[in-house]
Amino acid sequence: MKIKRFILRFLLVFTTFLLVTFGGLYYTLYCICKGPSRTASELFVTTILETGMLQFLASWYYTDEEIMEITNRNALEQTVEEVDKDLIVIGQNTVSGDGTENDAEFDFDENGIALIELTGRGYLAKLMVVKDPSQVRLATIYPWSDMNHNKNGVTLENLVKDAGAVAGVNGGEYFSEGNWGGRPKGIVVCEGELQYNEPKDGDVLVGFNEDDILVVKDVSGMGKKDTEQLVKDEKIRDAVTFRDEVDRDSNHFTTLIINGNPRQINGNGSGANPRTAIGQRADGMVLLLVTDGRGASGHLGATAADLLSIMQQYGAVNAANLDGGSSSAMYYNERYEMTSVTLYYSTSSWKLPTGFVVDGKEGQ
Repeated sequence: MKIKRFILRFLLVFTTFLLVTFGGLYYTLYCICKGPSRTASELFVTTILETGMLQFLASWYYTDEEIMEITNRNALEQTVEEVDKDLIVIGQNTVSGDGTENDAEFDFDENGIALIELTGRGYLAKLMVVKDPSQVRLATIYPWSDMNHNKNGVTLENLVKDAGAVAGVNGGEYFSEGNWGGRPKGIVVCEGELQYNEPKDGDVLVGFNEDDILVVKDVSGMGKKDTEQLVKDEKIRDAVTFRDEVDRDSNHFTTLIINGNPRQINGNGSGANPRTAIGQRADGMVLLLVTDGRGASGHLGATAADLLSIMQQYGAVNAANLDGGSSSAMYYNERYEMTSVTLYYSTSSWKLPTGFVVDGKEGQ
């Protein structure tokens, strides 16, 4: 009888705890969504739609039509501009003339890498500037796992070390459920080989051609044969894809800057989340950017407007957003400069199938 009473009391206390916790969470979110601040409510919706597992929270408080109205007020305008490769002259000396830090010489180390710490209103970030774009390439775990999860992805640290590189950031979109990370989505090109070819509507190809020029190209609507021809014609050496779409279930963006022209934005352009982005200056230098968010150090994260501002400040001619959220991470010189926002992986990264890595000067 004593054991029975103990179990019943425990269940009562546990049930009460769950009800109070759930009720408190629901009421807090209700106050955000239905409170007087339109900025707060719209930031909540656009942010939550970029998560992998919490998108359903938006539908607790808004209809599908209301969600679309909010995302449309905070999205990036579509762009059809193609990258003009002639605007990139690798090795040329360029200054912006605007008095910002990219007028000065970057403090490059022995690997031709400069690391800059940035702070914004809602994020902490690290910007890695790579002087020689030929040092930046894609590392993968190919051959991929099947859908039965027979092969897991690896941490960013392992991607970098297995590739014999010194630095890296996470890459394109992938099947991330359960943090197994064994299979990418979209398109993956590594050392000129098309390793994965499942293009979907909304996909944007981001990577480098054989001339070490960053290519950002919308491949939405293309079939497998189309992408095979594209890789061949454009001489793509290393690339991944990320989604560019806005609907009632998601709010993703990829293209940021093309030919020096920033993509036009409505509102913040997106929610606030951890981000990973890549860009290239007119002199060929590569910009690798990772921000924190989702409560890390008390920060919400960076918006599309934040990424645009940073990339413009440091002279990006072309730039794109990559996979972000819990996947965002940066590794350099045997340590994580930026790590996953997931508590259990706060000193590491999620398991990944791809990542952009940077070779050391001695490794070239």
